[in-house]
Parts: sequence; C-alpha cells; structure tokens
Amino acid sequence: MVFGTWGRWAGNHPPLPGEQRRARVCGNGAAGEERAMGNAVAREDFEWVYTDQPHAERRKEILRKHPEIKTLMKPDYNLIWIVTLMVLAQLVAIYLVKDLEWKWVIFWSYVFGSCLDHSMTLAIHEIAHNSAFGNCKPLWNRWLGMFANLVFGIPYSVSFKRYHMDHHRYLGGEGIDVDIPLPIEGWFFCTRFRKFLWVIFQHFLFVIRPLFINPKPISQLEIMNLSIQFLFDVMVYYVFGVKALVYLLTGALLGLGLHPISGHFIAEHYMFLKGHETYSYYGPLNKLTFNVGYHNEHHDFPNVPGKNLPLLKKMASEYYDHLPQYNSWAKVLYDFVMDDTISPYSRVKRHLKGEVILE
Repeated sequence: MVFGTWGRWAGNHPPLPGEQRRARVCGNGAAGEERAMGNAVAREDFEWVYTDQPHAERRKEILRKHPEIKTLMKPDYNLIWIVTLMVLAQLVAIYLVKDLEWKWVIFWSYVFGSCLDHSMTLAIHEIAHNSAFGNCKPLWNRWLGMFANLVFGIPYSVSFKRYHMDHHRYLGGEGIDVDIPLPIEGWFFCTRFRKFLWVIFQHFLFVIRPLFINPKPISQLEIMNLSIQFLFDVMVYYVFGVKALVYLLTGALLGLGLHPISGHFIAEHYMFLKGHETYSYYGPLNKLTFNVGYHNEHHDFPNVPGKNLPLLKKMASEYYDHLPQYNSWAKVLYDFVMDDTISPYSRVKRHLKGEVILE
C-alpha cells in the first residue's frame, strides 16, 4: 500500500464533538486557536497495545525462509571514506563562508550545510549500529562517530548510540524509548499551528526527552565526545571566525527542523494507518540518508548496513511489498500538520514485560 503524493491518509478517525472537550484534551485555549488556525486533534492519548513489537518475530520468520540474508550482515567499510569526505566537504564550506555577508551565511547554512549535517546524522546512525568496523571493534566505531560529529557542531554521537539501541530493543516501550514524545507534547501540540511549531523544534524535544523518560548517567565516552566537539568548535571560531561557527551550528539546527529530509523522523513510526507502527520510504532521498527510509527492513535486521537494505528488501520482497510505504517525506511533514487525526500522540506504546536490559 503506497500513500499517494497528494492523497488523504487512510485510517482517519471521527472527530470528538464539542469545543469544550477539545479544549480540555488539547491544552488551554485550543478551542479558540482551533477556529483561527485549524481543527484541534481528536486523539487524547497514545495508541496503547498489548502485543510485542512485530520486528523480532518477522526477523525469525524471514531468516527461516531466506537464510541467505545473513550474507548481508557485514561491515560497510565504504562508510569510513564517505564520512571522511563529508567532513572535508564541510571544512571547505566553513572556509568559503567565513567572509560572506550574513544573509549568505544563513542561506548556505540551509541550502548546503543543513543537507550535509542531516546526512551526517544518518551516517552516525549507521555507525551507532557498528556498521563501519563491525561489532568486533565497537570502540573504533565510537571514535568514527565522534569524528563524524565534528561537522555537526553539537556533541551527540555517543549519547545517540546509547538511547538508539534501547529504541530498537524496546520499540514503543513505556519509560524506555525516548523516540516516543512526552505526554505533554501530545497534549499541547494539538492544532495545525502548534504541530507546525513541533515540526520546527522537534530536535530540541529529542534532547529534552531523555531527562524525563530514561535518564542515564554520563559515560566517559560522552565526556570525551563533548570535549572533542568543544575544542573543534573553538578552533573553528579562532581560525575561521564567528560566521564560520554560526554556519556550522545553524546548519545543524535548520537541517533537523523544517527540512524535507526531516520528514523521516515522522515517517518512521508515527501511526498514519492504524495497526502499523513502522513505515518505509523508497524515494530518492535515500541516496543522501544511507537508506534510512528502508525502515521496516532496518528494524527487522538492524545489523544489516543501510547499503544492503535494498538487497534485503529484494530477497524478502513478499514480506515488504504489501506494507504501507511513503513516496515523499515532504508530504509526510505536510500531512502531519494538516491532518487533524495525527499529532505527537500518534505513536504506538506498550508496557514492557520481563527483564529490561538497557544499553
């Protein structure tokens, strides 16, 4: 099932009647804001389920039928050279913008820097799965992640790895998966205008969530990541000037907000179709994002590098071709804001059973 480029999403729910109820479930003043800036979202809680995530069981079934998929579970050494070239490209850009007018600094931050930065976050995502050097050299992967992190300006690669592994093991897990919005996000960002703001500032919310959902003690590697990044940012400032540093930081912030590539944040797990908690995207932006769009495939086989995910889909096409999929991340952003059945509450959550082992 493919979600059309401009069609309505399937799985719409009837709106709740009455402004009074909407004001109660949707934050103070939402009823008046609803009249001015679009309908308030009817959903007032997450989609709670009592089943395990689908990926582990599907992985076992696919491997029984297609054992050849194990040949795809190997490091992608090309990732090392791609990351190195991306870092060099950003250094060249930093040098070129240092003497430009401010308007052009911001322009190139969005047009070039934001694309490179967001692409690098997906390279760091690959590295978090030990795709560069393999599982036998985890520390080498952490060092490469810190190196890739340099062009982003804000230290996060080590912390991301710690929380992202929990996201895979306990998808939608209450109190564990920090990819799930805070309840206050669903309560407040409940009109079209507020959801638009949520899209712009969602990367800040990613930073805040671990403080409330799954706080962890700071590790030595995180301190190292912070120190290396701070020294690099200081070097950029003293060698190239304030405009270069602003370019570096602004590109990161713009690239994770209102940007076409940012559609993948919502596309991956927000429930546009009831009963489905993971979605894939097979469009051209996969070329810039290390195939992160192949998200059902990625969650089924997180140890298969992004480079090999199209081959995985081809080998086990009978498991993926029928699943809901996207053809436009920009359209995902548009529909998230404009569809009054979708909000930060549109996520599947589950209470975890048994022993929980955190990263």
